[in-house]
Amino acid sequence: MEKKAMREGYGETLVELGRENENIVVLDADLSGSTKTGMFAKEFPERFFNMGIAEQDMVAVAAGLATVGKIPFASSFAMFASGRAWEIVRQAVCLGNKNVKICATHGGITVGEDGATHQALEDIAITRVLPHLSVIVPADYYEAKSAVEFAARHVGPVYIRMTRSSSPVLFGEDYQFEYGKVRVLKEGSDITVFACGIMVAQSLEAAKILEGRGISVKVVNVSTIKPIDVEGIIDAVKDTKLAITVEEHNVIGGLGGAVSEVLSENFPIKLKRIGIEDRFGRSGKADDLLKYFGLDAESIAEKIERFYSTEK
Repeated sequence: MEKKAMREGYGETLVELGRENENIVVLDADLSGSTKTGMFAKEFPERFFNMGIAEQDMVAVAAGLATVGKIPFASSFAMFASGRAWEIVRQAVCLGNKNVKICATHGGITVGEDGATHQALEDIAITRVLPHLSVIVPADYYEAKSAVEFAARHVGPVYIRMTRSSSPVLFGEDYQFEYGKVRVLKEGSDITVFACGIMVAQSLEAAKILEGRGISVKVVNVSTIKPIDVEGIIDAVKDTKLAITVEEHNVIGGLGGAVSEVLSENFPIKLKRIGIEDRFGRSGKADDLLKYFGLDAESIAEKIERFYSTEK
């Protein structure tokens, strides 16, 4: 399967948006080569601001630019864009509902060799709790591009989480991201799997494995974590009455937490969360880390099969 990095799509889309709208400005925390905002900097140097290793300042300046009609995209690694700058995101951006787009790369364990200090496994939890902030986790290169285009049009703060490594391309050039909506990518009758980010591809592969074992798996892409699609989630589980969530994030507070909240309040069923089991990451190659933490397709299939055989 073809693979492309979401961050490449982000950089390319910024350039396209910059050509269309002179109010698009980009800020980075001295990581433009990694976040791919360097593409924008090369073409529009007068609208690019390297804030240095100072994420708090970057977000505060972005909030200021938004107050004078600019559409700022602020980027860093997910660990620092969400963690180090969290208070400023809350106070300067979300409290006043400023039109700031925080586009973070290097989310999850697939950051790789940089290890636990750089592997954001908490960012979905701490961003989705902030009022006014939309939280988006694209599944592939094309959904990332479409989500960034959406963010530029949307009035209000947005957090987009992308990964470092290349991941399978699931969609085509004409794909349109649907804000606040889940999307069923594979039908199934035995169990429903909700996934986000690169775990969508892994879940689709796991579903193929399980089909060979006689288990029919529905796979749902939840690319908008907030606002969560309450009706879509409920509709997706009505056929199966069993659910799984899969995320490259701590099982506490992320996608699993969001889906659990929806179902416990509206359609209580048995649910299992698959993700990082309340621990930090570690250094290693991306594919090795997925296997180590049980987030590769085979491991996901085994966990789903165990849950299904116990609860059916």
